[in-house]
Amino acid sequence: MDLEIYDQTTQHVDEKQLDLVEKVLQYAGEYLKLRDDTEMSVTFVNNDKIQELNKEYRDVDRATDVISFAIEDADDDFPIVMDEEMADEIPENIGDIFVSIDKVAEQAKFLGHSNDRELGFLVVHGFLHLNGYDHQNPEDEKEMFTLQRKILDDYGLKR
Repeated sequence: MDLEIYDQTTQHVDEKQLDLVEKVLQYAGEYLKLRDDTEMSVTFVNNDKIQELNKEYRDVDRATDVISFAIEDADDDFPIVMDEEMADEIPENIGDIFVSIDKVAEQAKFLGHSNDRELGFLVVHGFLHLNGYDHQNPEDEKEMFTLQRKILDDYGLKR
């Protein structure tokens, strides 16, 4: 998977956490059997920036932990349509994830686990949203959260 990681935080994300994100998302991509040329990005921001995004795109005026922007989703009014041969030649960009590094620390402390576990949880959660998983109803929630827990546990980021 081709993963771009951007750090727009004021305190900067350390190399260990950047490496963790790269590895856990590569693992999750292999777990879901995504194409090798699948593309996505993760951008680290602070609470003020994620609050702006949350307000602009979700009409919720507060900071949140993670926001996913899928390139194409099931409710897309204008899906990208191409023949199979063309689709095989073009990398599949699944979208972008924004993570509040401030929320990572706040929630890890509140939940009593490591920042690494919280960071892994948030990027895998966002990643699953990019791949069509959701938790709008109990059945979908059970499927998504079970898969999320399985990926994190198998990777070694157990609660």
